[in-house]
Amino acid sequence: MPHAIEVAGLTKRFGPVTAVDDLSFTVDEGRVTGFLGPNGAGKTTTLRMLLGLVNPTSGAATVHGQPFTTLNDPIHTVGAVLDGGMLHPGRSGRNHLRTLGRAAGIGNRRVEELLELVALKDAAHRRAGGYSLGMRQRLGLAAALLGDPKVLVLDEPANGLDPQGIRWLRDFLRRLAGEGRAVLVSSHVLAEVSQTADDVVVIAKGKSVAQGPLQELMARSGRDGGVRVSGPDVRRLGDILYSQGARVSGDATQITVSDRSGEQVGRVIAEHQIVISELVSIGGSLEDVYFELTGATGGPS
Repeated sequence: MPHAIEVAGLTKRFGPVTAVDDLSFTVDEGRVTGFLGPNGAGKTTTLRMLLGLVNPTSGAATVHGQPFTTLNDPIHTVGAVLDGGMLHPGRSGRNHLRTLGRAAGIGNRRVEELLELVALKDAAHRRAGGYSLGMRQRLGLAAALLGDPKVLVLDEPANGLDPQGIRWLRDFLRRLAGEGRAVLVSSHVLAEVSQTADDVVVIAKGKSVAQGPLQELMARSGRDGGVRVSGPDVRRLGDILYSQGARVSGDATQITVSDRSGEQVGRVIAEHQIVISELVSIGGSLEDVYFELTGATGGPS
């Protein structure tokens, strides 16, 4: 079986500028894949090539083994949201979806189902031009789902969402993947990607710098974080761990052990009958890994 999405050796040059450089990755059904990279890294150009909106200089991008432009039934195969989705500001949200549905032979019943699904039922009669950015994002998601596709391609769907909306989107994308869909989502909201994605593809300057299951990527990058231990005997615990080659820092009341797991430290505590009041794993963040891989500094771009 072909992958839901396969990008193989994809390259795009605009004159002397190489926007995407020999990029390869895959996306499978039943999984959310986060597509990460700084502004200008080539994410949107990659998605546009995947959807047949930009011709690659070389390489290929396919959906279920076929280029998008050769799909027999694209609306029932791929749903996409780019740039927040295009809409007529004078049409209501309901009429926007009905117009798209009519062009694809999809009835009004599906439109009503989707308005309910994306929580726009109460605002469906309002002109879409008056929607907030978050509401327009949700309307774009509804449009992408009109044909009940198995593959979703979403460019920055969290843009403009408030914290409640971001949480809704996280649950929504997980539900879609749970239904067996493949979800490829580019995002700058790294904290949400870390809670949503099964896999990640990280690019910088058009090239892949890391990809794979999120948890494996975190482990390979050495971002386990270690453990923090507090209590009356932590100085003795720190001395023992240090003598065993561990990296230990802290003071007489609290220490951080950066290269041992909670289980490893717990064994030393039990073996030496050390009294502690707290042992907490310190999780590394996707943001740390992202900055390390892309060379980004965390400043504005």
